[in-house]
Amino acid sequence: MHHPDQDTRRSFLGLMAAASAASTVATTTTVLADDVHVLKPTVEPPKPGGPNDRLRIATIGLGIIGFIDTETALKVPGVELVAASDLYQGRRTHAKEVFGDRVQTYVDYREVLARKDVDAVFICVPDHWHAKMSIDAMEAGKAVYCEKPMIRAVEEGPAVIAAQKKTKAVFQVGSQYASSVIYDKVKDLIRQGAVGKVHAIEARYNRNSDIGAWQYSIPTDASAETIDWDRFLGDAPKRAFDPVRFFRWRNYWDYGTAVAGDLFIHLLTGIHHATGAIGPTRVAAMGGRRYWDDGRDVYDIIMGLLDYPETDAHGSFTLSLVTDFEDGGGGATSFRFVGTEGVIDVSFSELKLTSVGIEQASANQVLKGYNSVKTFSNAQQKTFAEKFLAEHPTSSEKRRPKPTEKYVVPKGYDERFDHMVNFFKSVREGKPVYEDATFGYRAAAPALLCNESYRQKREIDWDPVAMKVVS
Repeated sequence: MHHPDQDTRRSFLGLMAAASAASTVATTTTVLADDVHVLKPTVEPPKPGGPNDRLRIATIGLGIIGFIDTETALKVPGVELVAASDLYQGRRTHAKEVFGDRVQTYVDYREVLARKDVDAVFICVPDHWHAKMSIDAMEAGKAVYCEKPMIRAVEEGPAVIAAQKKTKAVFQVGSQYASSVIYDKVKDLIRQGAVGKVHAIEARYNRNSDIGAWQYSIPTDASAETIDWDRFLGDAPKRAFDPVRFFRWRNYWDYGTAVAGDLFIHLLTGIHHATGAIGPTRVAAMGGRRYWDDGRDVYDIIMGLLDYPETDAHGSFTLSLVTDFEDGGGGATSFRFVGTEGVIDVSFSELKLTSVGIEQASANQVLKGYNSVKTFSNAQQKTFAEKFLAEHPTSSEKRRPKPTEKYVVPKGYDERFDHMVNFFKSVREGKPVYEDATFGYRAAAPALLCNESYRQKREIDWDPVAMKVVS
């Protein structure tokens, strides 16, 4: 799930290591300056154990995110990489160059699952393989960390959920906003009523670079001899070897889930975690291929509109989602939680709380401003004014917003590391999974339904409780 704009973010925040390892469990903050608070991580990494207290992992799929996830997982004390699988020879070679010759590499992921010494697997392959590999891994007795989206098609979700329930495997989806200290704080603020009743949420995840738009580099030795093309295709339509499709698979419906499946998932994960929502009842989306006319068959911009019903956890709200690959502003990720008493603005590394509320008009605005009173007869204006002033004696005091409070993440913070820690705690201690198959499905389905709405040119109704499309 790694993308180039994440590199920019990491260069700004710094790769977490020692700072994250020293984090403590807390929801309080440290005051950095007036109305600026540093959030304390809510995840405490395990302490290093003895040489026999090791969790052995294997990574299936050694693309960008495969290496990122593996490197991050190895920062968690007591984790060791013993095997890896990839269909491109060069990546298998590089795995040994990076992680050492002791790591055994394979072409067929089933050989990884057959190893008795593998405790957990990381599934970082193209989307069309996620469901099958996840189910195969759980049935093989492995704990599973599957990159988002959990599924490529909505109809695949129930089978993954059923496999987790049947095998009782630890299964976590790799959308790290579910473990982020930022969204933990948003959740706290919403529950405290800091912004009143949330009724609208705006979220966007944009990029404006070629690599950010999935024009990933292709090695000069890419060929049918160095890549197992048929195994890559799997159940996808058969076609002649094409290195562009192999290395830039996100650009094609046959293997990927377009922008919504790649980036809406993060937005929905953060929103569901913060609000307690389990999904919308209505989904509509529009978009198109407006800039990247490079042979891809997916769109490069999409806007989704999702309507959420009232539940015990939250009131009803409308969510707008936007993602595009030609953002003239330089690319940005942002959330805006709008409530009756204020707004929470969220970026990668900070959130701002502004308490404003619905402005109550002053007596002068009601009686003399842009209002219908001045269209009444003179006698009625006088009568109305006397009644209004008697009922609203303090209306001359204009309501003012409270000062903005800012919360920032610690220097070097990386929510991906926290997500890994949560995963391994579940493996070691049986703690509840932060983003299990049901959560993963409820985040993936609305994103994939945006794709369906775009392709079918219609609104789609969804039952978030039963997790199924409503006919």
